[in-house]
Amino acid sequence: MSIVPRGLGLAGLGVLIYSFTFPSTVYALEGLDPYLIGIGRSAAAAVLAVFALAAVRARPPRRDQWPALLAVGGGVIFGFPVLSTLALDHGASSAHSAVVIGLLPAATAVAGVLRAGERPSPAFWLAGGAGAACVTAFAIARGAGRLTPADLLLFGALVSAAIGYAEGGRLARDMAGWRVISWATVIYAPITFPVTAYLLATTDPDWTLRTATGFGYVALFSAYLGFFAWYEGLARAGIARASQLQLAQPVLTLLWSGILLGELIDALTLLAAVAVLVCVALTQRTRIRSTTTPTNHTPTPTTPTPR
Repeated sequence: MSIVPRGLGLAGLGVLIYSFTFPSTVYALEGLDPYLIGIGRSAAAAVLAVFALAAVRARPPRRDQWPALLAVGGGVIFGFPVLSTLALDHGASSAHSAVVIGLLPAATAVAGVLRAGERPSPAFWLAGGAGAACVTAFAIARGAGRLTPADLLLFGALVSAAIGYAEGGRLARDMAGWRVISWATVIYAPITFPVTAYLLATTDPDWTLRTATGFGYVALFSAYLGFFAWYEGLARAGIARASQLQLAQPVLTLLWSGILLGELIDALTLLAAVAVLVCVALTQRTRIRSTTTPTNHTPTPTTPTPR
């Protein structure tokens, strides 16, 4: 299998994992403070990251990689988790949030163009723009076009995630995707650990089964394991092309929202789902020109040294 199809498969796996994030966050909000969820999930992921990096005796990032890692952490460790959780806590439903965040592929593609040297073709932009228009029209039809505090929080989460995804995908060309998210979570652990400990001590969490399940999912999968596949997919297939697979994420999240949370799935939702999936298919048929050709960056084996 060539690099690009394999990369699209990995990116698709990441999208599937992320599609459960909002319903899981709603579960967690039943007993936990939104800040505890948004920051605590990254603190929990950092524990896993420490063990993973230690197991392979990973070398510390190079000095020139630190700015990108800091941008990744700012976007996907603080920005998106905290802002999206606050939006749900402010009354946005899982379905509403999924539709607004459906604009993420377009935002990630733009970030990829600006930071990774990618130059999508006009046909790509037309297909991606059509997908963005579909999810926007769906949001307006549902009343999501109203400017509410929850919408502003979701917009902030959208921008944060786009930056974190693009920077992580660019950095994953130099190091394995799982190392990108591992180092990012570890770098910010001196902040996330004490903040999480403080919130645990002061917010009186109620650990029901649903709460624990929701928090466990966003900590293990959304904040950590999902990035293994996602960043690797962005690096192999290209940020702009792979990011368009996220046009399917709102559809999947709407499905899980209906099944897990009992939220309404009607004819308009199904129509939007079909339109979005068509746009995804069209984006995959367009050519992406990049100044950096995706490569299989499997490192040359070296003798590990203790760190």
